[in-house]
Amino acid sequence: MNPLVSIIIPCFNEGNYISSILDDILQQDYRKEYLEVLVVDGMSSDGTQEIIRQYQKRYPFIRLELNERQFVPFALNLGIHKSKGEVIAIMGAHAQYPPDYISSLVHALFELNADNVGGVCVATSAETTPRARAIAGAVSSPFGVGNSMFRIGASKRMKVDTVTFGCYRRSVFDKIGLFDEELLRNQDDEFNGRLLKNGGVIYLIPEVRIVYYPRTTIKGIRRMFYQYGLFKPLVAAKLGRPATLRQLVPPLFVLFLLSFFAGSFIHPVIRTVFLSVAGLYVLANFFVTLQICLRDHSFLQSLYLPWLFLLIHLSYGWGYLVGIVKFIIFQKKIIVVKTSR
Repeated sequence: MNPLVSIIIPCFNEGNYISSILDDILQQDYRKEYLEVLVVDGMSSDGTQEIIRQYQKRYPFIRLELNERQFVPFALNLGIHKSKGEVIAIMGAHAQYPPDYISSLVHALFELNADNVGGVCVATSAETTPRARAIAGAVSSPFGVGNSMFRIGASKRMKVDTVTFGCYRRSVFDKIGLFDEELLRNQDDEFNGRLLKNGGVIYLIPEVRIVYYPRTTIKGIRRMFYQYGLFKPLVAAKLGRPATLRQLVPPLFVLFLLSFFAGSFIHPVIRTVFLSVAGLYVLANFFVTLQICLRDHSFLQSLYLPWLFLLIHLSYGWGYLVGIVKFIIFQKKIIVVKTSR
């Protein structure tokens, strides 16, 4: 069985990566006459569009589409509208894919009678510096990201609440609609939560492994996890419940730190509880850092990992609390204006 597969790649200023993903697609063992590739570019200014056009000239099944509203949900929905495939496969530009990526996911999609399937993202540093390697370790550690199975991996195929770079039946979008364009982040979490609410099934396919290149700067990681947290309350409001319980841990941790730190100046019992929990966190942080350094044979990562774990938890937790105030209490609306280009 070879259904037509529409690959949708949202991108913006990916001049350093776009050739790599298009080359990966050209190396796929899935028959090219059953592939169409829509690269939806958010008005890049670094030569990304020129690179895509060169591929488009040589390979007619690759097309460039322009996303004047820039953000990912608009790119995904534009790609879906423009596509013709029975299967919609979303791929990210900051990743490398094995030659059997498409064929394996399509086979699993129909074999398991699933609505969405996805592989495991193996975070790999694009640089060899201790900082970049520490970032890759932090975003793939259960201590850093909880039980997010597509990040930490699994030993067998399993039903999950979400996957990254999903491979969907087209009929799913006809049934429950497209990605929510109010969610500039976490639109896939909301969509997959909506899919599950409507009786859909999502599987993680752990034998399919994607090499993912996370951001390599501390500022980039802080901003990314803050935004993940910021939009989570809006996702929960749209779904009528939190998408997962793990997302509540960071905001509760931040609330605990703020309230018990302030209370520690008022009563010694509160101070004891605060210092005990903080001490346990530091101890857990130390052991996880040691474990990663031993695994990677790089103790220089220990200069970054403890602070990265704390930064991830605080950024996500604080973003979540801000999101509650911004989107739930004050019900602020997201307004996206088209670019002038």
